[in-house]
Amino acid sequence: MNRRTFLRKAGGLAVVVGSGRTMSTRSLAADRAPHIVLRSSWQTINIGDIAHTPGALALLERYLPEARVTLWAANVGDNVRLLLERRFPQVAIHERRVSHDAPGDGLDRALEGTPLADVLASADLVLHGSGPHIVSPDALYAARALGRPYGVYGVTLGDLHDPLKETAGDARFFYCRDTASLEYLKGLRLPCPVQEFAPDATFAIDLRDDARADRYLTRHGLVDKQFLCVVPRLRWTPYPRLLAAAAKGDREAKAKLAANDRHAESDHAKLRAAIVAWVRETGHKVLLCPEMTYEVPLLRPLLYDKLPEAVKKAVVVKEAYWLTDEAASTYARAAAVLSCEMHSPIIAVANGTPAIHVRQPTDTRKGQMWRDVGLGEWLFEIDETDGAAIAARTVALVGNAEATRARLEAAMAIVRARQQDSMAVVKRSCGV
Repeated sequence: MNRRTFLRKAGGLAVVVGSGRTMSTRSLAADRAPHIVLRSSWQTINIGDIAHTPGALALLERYLPEARVTLWAANVGDNVRLLLERRFPQVAIHERRVSHDAPGDGLDRALEGTPLADVLASADLVLHGSGPHIVSPDALYAARALGRPYGVYGVTLGDLHDPLKETAGDARFFYCRDTASLEYLKGLRLPCPVQEFAPDATFAIDLRDDARADRYLTRHGLVDKQFLCVVPRLRWTPYPRLLAAAAKGDREAKAKLAANDRHAESDHAKLRAAIVAWVRETGHKVLLCPEMTYEVPLLRPLLYDKLPEAVKKAVVVKEAYWLTDEAASTYARAAAVLSCEMHSPIIAVANGTPAIHVRQPTDTRKGQMWRDVGLGEWLFEIDETDGAAIAARTVALVGNAEATRARLEAAMAIVRARQQDSMAVVKRSCGV
């Protein structure tokens, strides 16, 4: 089936309107709200991957309030759908996986006759949301196959290979969430007309669950703006597929798990140094908390158990995973966040709380984003620093509150300026 036939069956070339006449989608665009399909919501085991979507939706709501938005979600299980529906009741959510690693007629056949086909055929723009890479090439392939405009917003890049490179070149815009990825992208010399930096959409998040957070903080004696949140991370996320591959003898998987074992103690000893300094020098408490589900059982062995007994009395361990809204409310009430993960610091800064990111070399280029928004002094490369330096910088966040507040405001001014400029391009790209 060729693209024209598919579009006609999906309703993308001719639409019947109230008067009974038909109009092409091009002429109809002036008579209706633009329709944006956001491809996002990659997984639910990470409050950061959850956060991408409400951040992007908040940006679209702010800068394109006239648009109709459909979320094409990879995964909104584990109560994430309810979380999104409470904040964005006007957004329709579609869940359908199109398993195609390359474009072609097979993609048309996979979509034909599905509700998603109608959604995509009516889209004025297919928008790939923030992520660690182009998480959903199938969204770009589908948009291109159907002749719909598409763009990428706030991703980190590793390497682009054909045919994805060719498809990316036909995008209306391509925003990298860090300038290291942008430098790589521009080196490819793709014909995409707009290739720029835009911070991760998570910076726009406004989800909150203040009531749940307040109950937890009150129960554990954590006083507003008087506690530090600390988030761990292994060098490689031990996804089930990594564990399964290692069990089958895969050398690469075994090497990654071995790297976790080799570095876990030395990495987290540096975070423990900051915890000890915080408790002793500020007299305030610490909350150990996860960004990913796998980190919950690691909070005690990696961080809590080896602390001095006197310090342990001031440390609270989050014993269960949480969702992004509760985490955001908690970070908003914290004095500071110290994290080996990237998105807890973003959520914290978006809520007015200073945050230090301790980057591991196995993580992607996204840590560069902290420098890009003017927070380079709050970024540590873990193999190039020691616990004393991290501890001193963490305590200094509250020791010099005025300078900290000024740095936060300057960073968010950069973020907001990039959001405004990039959303103007998004707006033009869907014909508004």
